Amino acid sequence: MTPAAHKQVGDLMETYFEGLHQADSAMLREVFHPQLAYVCATEGDELYLDLETYMTRVDGREPPAERGDPREEEILEIAFASGRLARVSARMTMMGRDFHDFLTLVRDGAEWRIVAKVFSYVPRKD
Repeated sequence: MTPAAHKQVGDLMETYFEGLHQADSAMLREVFHPQLAYVCATEGDELYLDLETYMTRVDGREPPAERGDPREEEILEIAFASGRLARVSARMTMMGRDFHDFLTLVRDGAEWRIVAKVFSYVPRKD
């Protein structure tokens, strides 16, 4: 894929990480597709939400930034299947948990959007 596409997805991920850190649903709406599928695959905490339900949860949480949590994240892989389909594997730590996200992105017009967020977490060990 082109360097421009990699930069666009990298910029999207920066907004994603910052939006989660700030618990900013307006910022997160910039990266999520309106038809988002949100899936928690952690055993015992399975969850399937749509965008609006997820944004309500984000709006109701104390932002990790206000809790004094540092931003800890990493993009593990960006893979492009075509000019319209990509996958990002990422990890982050917030709210006392280590998360691993598999994000499926689709090109929506001129922009990339996360159409599926499937993740699991474990309690942080520190």
